[in-house]
Amino acid sequence: MHPHDALTEIATLLERERSSRYKSKAFRTAADAIAGLSEEQLRDAAALRRRKGIGDSTFAVIQEALAGDVPGYLVDLRERAGVQRSSALRAELRGDLHSHSDWSDGLTSIDLMVDAARALGHEYLALTDHSPRLRVANGLSPERLRDQLEIVAGLSGQGFTLLSGIEVDILEDGGLDQEPELLGRLDVVVASAHSKLRMERGPMTRRLVRAVSSGRIDVLGHVTGRLVEGSRGTRPPSTLDSEAVFAACAANGVAVEINSRPERQDPPDELIAVALEAGCLFSIDSDAHAPGQLSLLDYGAERAERAGVPADRIVTTWPLARLREWTATHR
Repeated sequence: MHPHDALTEIATLLERERSSRYKSKAFRTAADAIAGLSEEQLRDAAALRRRKGIGDSTFAVIQEALAGDVPGYLVDLRERAGVQRSSALRAELRGDLHSHSDWSDGLTSIDLMVDAARALGHEYLALTDHSPRLRVANGLSPERLRDQLEIVAGLSGQGFTLLSGIEVDILEDGGLDQEPELLGRLDVVVASAHSKLRMERGPMTRRLVRAVSSGRIDVLGHVTGRLVEGSRGTRPPSTLDSEAVFAACAANGVAVEINSRPERQDPPDELIAVALEAGCLFSIDSDAHAPGQLSLLDYGAERAERAGVPADRIVTTWPLARLREWTATHR
Protein backbone atom coordinates (compact mmCIF):
# COMPACT_ATOMS: atom_id res chain seq x y z
CA MET A 1 0.00 0.00 0.00
CA HIS A 2 1.09 3.59 -0.48
CA PRO A 3 2.75 5.12 2.60
CA HIS A 4 0.36 8.08 2.58
CA ASP A 5 -2.62 5.71 2.67
CA ALA A 6 -1.06 3.72 5.52
CA LEU A 7 -0.39 6.82 7.63
CA THR A 8 -3.90 8.16 7.02
CA GLU A 9 -5.60 4.85 7.87
CA ILE A 10 -3.58 4.59 11.08
CA ALA A 11 -4.68 8.11 12.08
CA THR A 12 -8.29 7.24 11.26
CA LEU A 13 -8.26 4.05 13.34
CA LEU A 14 -6.58 5.82 16.27
CA GLU A 15 -9.36 8.42 16.13
CA ARG A 16 -12.04 5.75 15.98
CA GLU A 17 -10.75 4.11 19.17
CA ARG A 18 -10.49 7.57 20.81
CA SER A 19 -6.77 7.22 21.38
CA SER A 20 -4.56 10.16 22.37
CA ARG A 21 -5.13 13.10 20.05
CA TYR A 22 -1.35 13.53 19.85
CA LYS A 23 -0.91 10.06 18.37
CA SER A 24 -3.45 10.53 15.60
CA LYS A 25 -2.18 14.04 14.90
CA ALA A 26 1.37 12.74 14.50
CA PHE A 27 0.29 10.34 11.75
CA ARG A 28 -1.82 12.96 9.99
CA THR A 29 1.11 15.38 10.14
CA ALA A 30 3.40 12.75 8.63
CA ALA A 31 0.87 12.05 5.87
CA ASP A 32 0.81 15.75 5.04
CA ALA A 33 4.62 15.84 5.08
CA ILE A 34 4.92 13.20 2.35
CA ALA A 35 1.92 14.24 0.26
CA GLY A 36 3.04 14.78 -3.32
CA LEU A 37 6.50 13.23 -2.89
CA SER A 38 7.74 11.06 -5.75
CA GLU A 39 8.74 7.43 -5.35
CA GLU A 40 12.38 8.49 -5.55
CA GLN A 41 11.94 11.07 -2.80
CA LEU A 42 10.15 8.58 -0.56
CA ARG A 43 12.99 6.08 -0.96
CA ASP A 44 15.65 8.61 0.01
CA ALA A 45 15.67 7.49 3.64
CA ALA A 46 18.22 10.03 4.86
CA ALA A 47 16.30 12.98 3.42
CA LEU A 48 13.03 11.54 4.68
CA ARG A 49 14.35 11.28 8.23
CA ARG A 50 15.22 14.97 8.11
CA ARG A 51 11.80 16.04 6.81
CA LYS A 52 9.74 17.98 9.34
CA GLY A 53 6.80 15.95 10.63
CA ILE A 54 8.45 12.54 10.26
CA GLY A 55 9.28 10.75 13.52
CA ASP A 56 10.57 7.29 14.33
CA SER A 57 7.16 5.58 14.31
CA THR A 58 5.92 7.25 11.14
CA PHE A 59 9.25 6.62 9.38
CA ALA A 60 8.96 2.92 10.20
CA VAL A 61 5.45 2.81 8.77
CA ILE A 62 6.63 4.47 5.56
CA GLN A 63 9.49 2.00 5.16
CA GLU A 64 7.24 -1.03 5.66
CA ALA A 65 4.74 0.30 3.13
CA LEU A 66 7.51 0.98 0.61
CA ALA A 67 8.65 -2.64 1.06
CA GLY A 68 5.21 -3.78 -0.07
CA ASP A 69 4.00 -4.81 3.38
CA VAL A 70 1.02 -3.71 5.43
CA PRO A 71 2.76 -1.94 8.35
CA GLY A 72 2.66 -3.93 11.57
CA TYR A 73 1.16 -1.05 13.52
CA LEU A 74 -1.70 -0.87 11.03
CA VAL A 75 -2.24 -4.64 11.27
CA ASP A 76 -2.53 -4.33 15.06
CA LEU A 77 -4.98 -1.44 14.81
CA ARG A 78 -7.15 -3.31 12.31
CA GLU A 79 -7.24 -6.33 14.63
CA ARG A 80 -8.18 -4.14 17.60
CA ALA A 81 -10.95 -2.52 15.61
CA GLY A 82 -12.27 -5.91 14.58
CA VAL A 83 -14.61 -6.55 11.69
CA GLN A 84 -16.58 -3.40 10.99
CA ARG A 85 -19.78 -3.43 12.96
CA SER A 86 -22.80 -3.64 10.74
CA SER A 87 -26.56 -3.80 10.95
CA ALA A 88 -29.44 -3.46 8.53
CA LEU A 89 -30.18 -0.07 10.06
CA ARG A 90 -26.61 1.20 9.62
CA ALA A 91 -26.99 0.75 5.88
CA GLU A 92 -30.03 3.04 5.91
CA LEU A 93 -28.28 6.00 7.53
CA ARG A 94 -27.72 8.80 5.03
CA GLY A 95 -25.88 11.29 7.19
CA ASP A 96 -24.90 12.67 10.57
CA LEU A 97 -26.15 15.78 12.38
CA HIS A 98 -23.47 16.18 15.08
CA SER A 99 -19.77 16.72 14.35
CA HIS A 100 -16.94 19.04 15.35
CA SER A 101 -13.90 20.60 13.70
CA ASP A 102 -10.81 22.41 14.95
CA TRP A 103 -12.84 25.60 14.99
CA SER A 104 -13.92 24.42 18.45
CA ASP A 105 -12.62 21.24 20.13
CA GLY A 106 -12.31 18.96 17.12
CA LEU A 107 -8.91 17.66 16.04
CA THR A 108 -8.88 18.50 12.33
CA SER A 109 -9.98 20.97 9.71
CA ILE A 110 -13.47 21.11 8.24
CA ASP A 111 -12.04 19.89 4.93
CA LEU A 112 -10.81 16.63 6.46
CA MET A 113 -14.17 16.03 8.16
CA VAL A 114 -15.89 16.50 4.81
CA ASP A 115 -13.46 14.13 3.05
CA ALA A 116 -14.09 11.45 5.68
CA ALA A 117 -17.86 11.85 5.46
CA ARG A 118 -17.71 11.48 1.68
CA ALA A 119 -15.53 8.37 2.04
CA LEU A 120 -18.17 6.80 4.30
CA GLY A 121 -20.83 7.45 1.68
CA HIS A 122 -22.67 10.14 3.62
CA GLU A 123 -25.09 12.29 1.67
CA TYR A 124 -24.84 15.03 4.29
CA LEU A 125 -23.00 16.04 7.43
CA ALA A 126 -23.87 18.82 9.84
CA LEU A 127 -20.94 20.77 11.26
CA THR A 128 -21.99 21.57 14.83
CA ASP A 129 -19.13 23.23 16.67
CA HIS A 130 -19.73 24.48 20.20
CA SER A 131 -21.29 27.77 21.29
CA PRO A 132 -19.54 30.65 23.13
CA ARG A 133 -20.16 29.71 26.75
CA LEU A 134 -18.23 26.46 26.39
CA ARG A 135 -14.84 28.17 26.59
CA VAL A 136 -13.01 24.97 27.42
CA ALA A 137 -14.09 23.73 23.97
CA ASN A 138 -13.21 27.03 22.24
CA GLY A 139 -16.88 27.71 21.55
CA LEU A 140 -17.70 29.96 18.61
CA SER A 141 -18.65 33.57 19.26
CA PRO A 142 -21.33 35.01 16.97
CA GLU A 143 -18.59 36.63 14.89
CA ARG A 144 -16.63 33.39 14.48
CA LEU A 145 -19.80 31.47 13.63
CA ARG A 146 -20.62 33.99 10.90
CA ASP A 147 -17.11 33.53 9.49
CA GLN A 148 -17.56 29.75 9.56
CA LEU A 149 -20.84 29.99 7.68
CA GLU A 150 -19.03 31.53 4.70
CA ILE A 151 -16.64 28.58 4.59
CA VAL A 152 -19.34 25.94 5.01
CA ALA A 153 -21.29 27.40 2.09
CA GLY A 154 -18.48 26.45 -0.30
CA LEU A 155 -17.91 22.84 0.76
CA SER A 156 -20.85 21.01 -0.79
CA GLY A 157 -21.15 19.40 -4.20
CA GLN A 158 -20.93 16.13 -6.13
CA GLY A 159 -23.76 14.47 -4.24
CA PHE A 160 -22.66 15.63 -0.79
CA THR A 161 -23.95 18.50 1.36
CA LEU A 162 -22.22 20.06 4.34
CA LEU A 163 -24.95 21.51 6.52
CA SER A 164 -24.32 24.54 8.69
CA GLY A 165 -25.01 24.01 12.34
CA ILE A 166 -24.12 24.34 15.98
CA GLU A 167 -24.15 22.36 19.19
CA VAL A 168 -25.67 25.10 21.28
CA ASP A 169 -25.28 24.94 25.03
CA ILE A 170 -28.50 24.73 27.05
CA LEU A 171 -28.14 27.32 29.80
CA GLU A 172 -29.23 26.66 33.35
CA ASP A 173 -32.58 28.37 32.80
CA GLY A 174 -33.22 26.52 29.51
CA GLY A 175 -32.13 29.38 27.30
CA LEU A 176 -29.86 28.81 24.30
CA ASP A 177 -26.28 30.08 24.15
CA GLN A 178 -26.34 31.89 20.80
CA GLU A 179 -28.04 34.83 19.12
CA PRO A 180 -31.58 33.88 17.99
CA GLU A 181 -30.97 35.46 14.58
CA LEU A 182 -27.95 33.24 14.01
CA LEU A 183 -29.78 30.09 15.12
CA GLY A 184 -32.44 30.95 12.58
CA ARG A 185 -29.85 31.00 9.77
CA LEU A 186 -28.45 27.53 10.49
CA ASP A 187 -29.46 24.30 8.81
CA VAL A 188 -29.22 22.21 11.99
CA VAL A 189 -29.29 23.10 15.68
CA VAL A 190 -28.30 20.45 18.23
CA ALA A 191 -28.89 21.59 21.82
CA SER A 192 -27.07 19.94 24.72
CA ALA A 193 -26.46 20.58 28.40
CA HIS A 194 -22.77 20.65 29.33
CA SER A 195 -22.79 22.19 32.81
CA LYS A 196 -24.65 21.81 36.10
CA LEU A 197 -25.51 18.23 35.14
CA ARG A 198 -26.27 17.33 38.77
CA MET A 199 -29.18 19.78 39.06
CA GLU A 200 -32.18 18.51 40.97
CA ARG A 201 -34.83 16.64 39.01
CA GLY A 202 -37.37 19.46 38.82
CA PRO A 203 -35.04 22.25 37.64
CA MET A 204 -33.28 19.94 35.16
CA THR A 205 -36.60 18.83 33.70
CA ARG A 206 -37.78 22.44 33.33
CA ARG A 207 -34.42 23.36 31.79
CA LEU A 208 -34.65 20.73 29.05
CA VAL A 209 -38.38 21.22 28.42
CA ARG A 210 -37.86 24.95 27.92
CA ALA A 211 -35.04 24.31 25.44
CA VAL A 212 -36.95 21.81 23.32
CA SER A 213 -40.03 24.06 23.40
CA SER A 214 -38.09 27.10 22.11
CA GLY A 215 -38.96 26.50 18.46
CA ARG A 216 -35.25 26.87 17.63
CA ILE A 217 -33.72 23.40 17.95
CA ASP A 218 -33.81 20.23 15.88
CA VAL A 219 -32.02 17.68 18.06
CA LEU A 220 -31.69 17.23 21.82
CA GLY A 221 -28.09 16.05 22.24
CA HIS A 222 -26.78 13.43 24.72
CA VAL A 223 -29.79 13.97 26.94
CA THR A 224 -28.51 12.61 30.27
CA GLY A 225 -24.86 13.70 29.93
CA ARG A 226 -23.64 10.39 31.33
CA LEU A 227 -20.22 8.80 30.73
CA VAL A 228 -19.89 5.04 31.10
CA GLU A 229 -16.24 4.43 30.10
CA GLY A 230 -13.16 6.05 28.66
CA SER A 231 -10.31 8.40 29.52
CA ARG A 232 -12.58 11.01 31.11
CA GLY A 233 -13.83 8.50 33.65
CA THR A 234 -17.48 7.84 34.39
CA ARG A 235 -20.31 10.21 35.21
CA PRO A 236 -23.85 9.32 36.32
CA PRO A 237 -26.81 10.42 34.22
CA SER A 238 -28.61 13.63 35.05
CA THR A 239 -31.79 13.21 37.06
CA LEU A 240 -34.83 14.27 35.06
CA ASP A 241 -38.46 13.46 34.34
CA SER A 242 -37.85 11.65 31.06
CA GLU A 243 -41.56 11.33 30.27
CA ALA A 244 -42.01 15.11 30.50
CA VAL A 245 -38.88 15.85 28.47
CA PHE A 246 -39.71 13.37 25.71
CA ALA A 247 -43.34 14.49 25.60
CA ALA A 248 -42.02 18.00 24.91
CA CYS A 249 -39.71 16.64 22.21
CA ALA A 250 -42.60 14.82 20.53
CA ALA A 251 -44.89 17.85 20.74
CA ASN A 252 -42.26 20.13 19.19
CA GLY A 253 -40.89 17.76 16.56
CA VAL A 254 -37.46 17.68 18.20
CA ALA A 255 -35.42 14.52 17.63
CA VAL A 256 -33.84 12.69 20.56
CA GLU A 257 -30.20 12.01 19.80
CA ILE A 258 -28.87 8.47 20.04
CA ASN A 259 -25.27 9.45 20.65
CA SER A 260 -22.95 6.88 19.08
CA ARG A 261 -19.87 7.50 21.20
CA PRO A 262 -19.20 4.30 23.19
CA GLU A 263 -18.24 6.32 26.27
CA ARG A 264 -21.67 7.98 26.28
CA GLN A 265 -24.25 5.36 25.15
CA ASP A 266 -26.74 8.14 25.71
CA PRO A 267 -29.66 7.94 26.23
CA PRO A 268 -29.63 4.67 28.18
CA ASP A 269 -31.66 1.83 26.68
CA GLU A 270 -34.51 2.30 29.13
CA LEU A 271 -34.88 5.96 28.10
CA ILE A 272 -34.87 5.08 24.41
CA ALA A 273 -37.92 2.95 25.25
CA VAL A 274 -39.59 5.93 26.98
CA ALA A 275 -38.90 8.16 23.98
CA LEU A 276 -40.30 5.52 21.63
CA GLU A 277 -43.49 5.30 23.67
CA ALA A 278 -43.76 9.11 23.64
CA GLY A 279 -43.71 9.14 19.84
CA CYS A 280 -40.35 10.90 19.47
CA LEU A 281 -38.19 11.20 16.41
CA PHE A 282 -34.55 10.15 16.76
CA SER A 283 -31.22 11.19 15.28
CA ILE A 284 -28.32 8.71 15.27
CA ASP A 285 -25.21 10.89 15.44
CA SER A 286 -21.49 10.28 15.83
CA ASP A 287 -20.58 13.39 17.88
CA ALA A 288 -17.30 13.04 15.99
CA HIS A 289 -14.35 15.21 16.99
CA ALA A 290 -12.05 13.71 14.34
CA PRO A 291 -12.51 12.11 10.90
CA GLY A 292 -12.08 8.56 12.17
CA GLN A 293 -14.87 9.03 14.68
CA LEU A 294 -17.53 9.57 12.02
CA SER A 295 -17.68 5.77 11.68
CA LEU A 296 -18.86 5.50 15.29
CA LEU A 297 -22.35 5.61 13.77
CA ASP A 298 -21.95 1.81 13.68
CA TYR A 299 -22.45 1.70 17.45
CA GLY A 300 -25.46 4.01 17.47
CA ALA A 301 -27.16 2.03 14.73
CA GLU A 302 -26.65 -1.21 16.65
CA ARG A 303 -28.20 0.28 19.78
CA ALA A 304 -31.17 1.71 17.91
CA GLU A 305 -31.77 -1.57 16.11
CA ARG A 306 -31.68 -3.53 19.37
CA ALA A 307 -34.13 -1.06 20.89
CA GLY A 308 -36.56 -1.53 18.00
CA VAL A 309 -36.49 2.07 16.75
CA PRO A 310 -38.25 2.17 13.34
CA ALA A 311 -36.03 3.49 10.56
CA ASP A 312 -38.61 6.04 9.43
CA ARG A 313 -38.54 7.70 12.87
CA ILE A 314 -34.78 8.24 12.56
CA VAL A 315 -34.23 11.56 10.78
CA THR A 316 -30.72 10.59 9.66
CA THR A 317 -32.26 7.91 7.41
CA TRP A 318 -34.21 10.61 5.58
CA PRO A 319 -33.13 12.06 2.23
CA LEU A 320 -31.82 15.61 2.36
CA ALA A 321 -34.97 17.24 0.99
CA ARG A 322 -37.15 15.68 3.67
CA LEU A 323 -34.59 16.53 6.36
CA ARG A 324 -34.55 20.18 5.27
CA GLU A 325 -38.35 20.36 5.33
CA TRP A 326 -38.31 19.12 8.92
CA THR A 327 -35.56 21.45 10.15
CA ALA A 328 -37.32 24.40 8.46
CA THR A 329 -40.24 23.94 10.87
CA HIS A 330 -37.91 24.97 13.72
CA ARG A 331 -36.86 28.28 12.19
